[in-house]
Amino acid sequence: MMIIAWLLGMLLAVKFFAGWEEKKANPNQAPQSSYGTNYVEVILDSGRGGHYTASGLINGHKVNFMVDTGATSVALSERLANQLNVKKLIPIDLSTANGVVRGWATKLDTVTLGAIELHNVSATITPNMDDDVLLGMSFLRPLDFAHRNNQLILRQYKSNQ
Repeated sequence: MMIIAWLLGMLLAVKFFAGWEEKKANPNQAPQSSYGTNYVEVILDSGRGGHYTASGLINGHKVNFMVDTGATSVALSERLANQLNVKKLIPIDLSTANGVVRGWATKLDTVTLGAIELHNVSATITPNMDDDVLLGMSFLRPLDFAHRNNQLILRQYKSNQ
């Protein structure tokens, strides 16, 4: 009986610390939105290493985003694109930190972060990338955004929808 109690305690500890670790890696698993007269705003807390990660949706499917203001467009892995049935439209060469690779330009029907939703978003499908989606400027450009106190404030005005 003592062994079962000990094993149960260990299982609960592992589950607790796994959730705690995931929260540190992605403190924005359910991004909160607030509304003004003519805008919607999402505030993201910085995670490990000062990066902004958040859970969101691409074409209605849950994904993990990493905000990257240095990325021209939203970028997703070839594996994730296949899972989400995202079509490879135009072959392109992509300059990465590891050199030039062949990728594909595409369009995403919807990209959603909290209550911010954009339609027909330009994206690239990149081979050999992990499954975090880089949330680049093709998503961020129509938004106002600012960094303050380890938070990223994203604001979408009604005229930008």
